[in-house]
Amino acid sequence: MADIRLGSTGIEVERQGFGALPLQRVPMDEAVSILRQAFDGGIRFFDTARNYSDSEEKLGQAFKGIRRQVVLASKTNAKTVEAFNKDLETTLRNLRTDFLDLYQFHNPPFCPMPGDGSGLWEAMEDARRAGKVLHVGISNHRLKVARQSIACGLYETLQFPFSYLSSSVDLDLARECAQAGMGFIAMKALAGGLVSNARAACAWISAFPGVLPIWGVQRMGELEEFLAFIKDPPTLTAELEAEIEKDRADLAGDFCRGCGYCMPCPQGIEINICARMSLLWRRAPPERFFTPESQLKMRRIESCTCCGACVAKCPYGLDTPALLQRNLEDYNAELARRTGA
Repeated sequence: MADIRLGSTGIEVERQGFGALPLQRVPMDEAVSILRQAFDGGIRFFDTARNYSDSEEKLGQAFKGIRRQVVLASKTNAKTVEAFNKDLETTLRNLRTDFLDLYQFHNPPFCPMPGDGSGLWEAMEDARRAGKVLHVGISNHRLKVARQSIACGLYETLQFPFSYLSSSVDLDLARECAQAGMGFIAMKALAGGLVSNARAACAWISAFPGVLPIWGVQRMGELEEFLAFIKDPPTLTAELEAEIEKDRADLAGDFCRGCGYCMPCPQGIEINICARMSLLWRRAPPERFFTPESQLKMRRIESCTCCGACVAKCPYGLDTPALLQRNLEDYNAELARRTGA
């Protein structure tokens, strides 16, 4: 197994981590089966969050009786001390444990620090002193917050979007974390579904020895592919490098990463799907993106009022209404071509 040390935490796990966000879309029995198969296949790091609906409960059910054989990481997006403490107790209860290996602030708009007035860092320290939290991290989509978390020297891990579509500035974060002794957890290593070659993505990340990717899994077939990487770690061949360069060329410029922080939309637009529809139907079997249900989703864009709520919440500074409109025009043109309209 290709073990990785997560910064100065002392946590050593198999390099392939498990991102449990998608499990909220899977029935309990199926989710438990996937998680146990992941464990049996060698995966030991499992990442979830309080606001991933019932994801924590599914991990708790899957790992009862073997809790100390896995590394459990969760997150809180609490804004107050009271909400922080409530989240922590709920998470511990859901995961059927009395401690978390790693607890992370979940995409806060600022970097919690001692004396900042929020009380969040102090609450985290209280939890650590009580033995309920072993290590402290932060998960974020904002470059400014990520950099502050490294510079302040308080945090042991940073979780940040990281794939071969990342900018050079994003790549620098991984290097800065390594220099600071922080663990780096790569979320969205498949760029929110835009990267279709998992072997290429895994091979590329392996060039960053301190980076732990967490793959979002909701199907047994997906899991089997990542488990195969444990037995046969991908290497960055000339063929894979060529595919990576082609993806970079195709996806140059602004695009929606599908993080979902713009949601919910006041007009009911499923922004994290609709704002990247042009890319999705070109990079995956297109038929599923032109069903009556998908067409209805795209028509909702017509109700956009350009209120700016999505723009204000986008961590990448996208002009989301304009991006939605471009995707709708492209989609309608392709739909007309397919139907002969």
